[in-house]
Formats: sequence, C-alpha cells, structure tokens
Amino acid sequence: MAESAAQPVTPDLPVTFRPTRTRVVLLGVGIAMFATITAIALLLENLGPGERASFVFTAVLLSSVLVLLSRPKVVADETGVTVVNLTTTRRLEWAQILRVNLRPGDPWVFLDLSDGTSLPALGIQPGIARQQAIGDARALRALADTRGTGAHDH
Repeated sequence: MAESAAQPVTPDLPVTFRPTRTRVVLLGVGIAMFATITAIALLLENLGPGERASFVFTAVLLSSVLVLLSRPKVVADETGVTVVNLTTTRRLEWAQILRVNLRPGDPWVFLDLSDGTSLPALGIQPGIARQQAIGDARALRALADTRGTGAHDH
C-alpha cells in the first residue's frame, strides 16, 4: 500500500532507457567470440587464405548478431518517445501512448497505443536487471501519464 502511495519519479528529458547489463554481456561476448575465432583462424597453420577468410567472416557474422541484439533502447524527449527494437525504429508522440505495461512474466515493456495496437519496447526488459527494468518502466509510465493521453483515461 505504501508503494502505491509513493509518487513515481519523472526523469529529466531527454532520457534513454536500455538494458545496460544485457548490452554489456552481449557486446563483451561478441568481442571475445570475434577475437577467439579470428585468433584460431590465424594460429591454425594448415588453413589456406580462403579458409582463414571464412573463419573471420563467420566471426563477423556471429558478432554482428550480438550487436543487433544489443541495439534496443527507448528514448524519451519533450515531444515523444523513440522505440528502437532489433530491426525497427518507431517514433511516437506522447499522445499516442495510452499505457506503459510491464506485468510479471513479461519479457519487456509493452506500450498500449491510441490506434488500438500494442508496441513492444525491448529497451526495457527485466532479464538480468529486473529492478532497473521496473524502475525504468515506472519512470516511462510517469512520463506518459504526465505528458500523454494516459492521464486522462484513469
């Protein structure tokens, strides 16, 4: 009950929400994997130039996938929110966001939009940093409630 009485903190704008720990792990593993596969390609004496190139190409490809997985973020500014997911970027005005949802068991935040659809926002995900994700979701919800149409629906 005390938690519901507490007023959520509205962060200063612009603010970027991203799964920092997940991003660090993905980028760290990507760099280590690239370095390891490239080192193997250079150290194996029986490989020809084409085989070495295919090792390095494979390392680049696998590392690129991890870089892509580390891309998601949510950027909030005075005029709205930019949601950057794996392969798409979508710009929303504050009035388009009716509700910010992060329910128990959800893999990431979902934004309920004024057109009746829901947009996943992968930049806020409770994976390995649950408390950060909960705080980020509350901050984004507070921003949407004070700046968008969500405040008028409650």
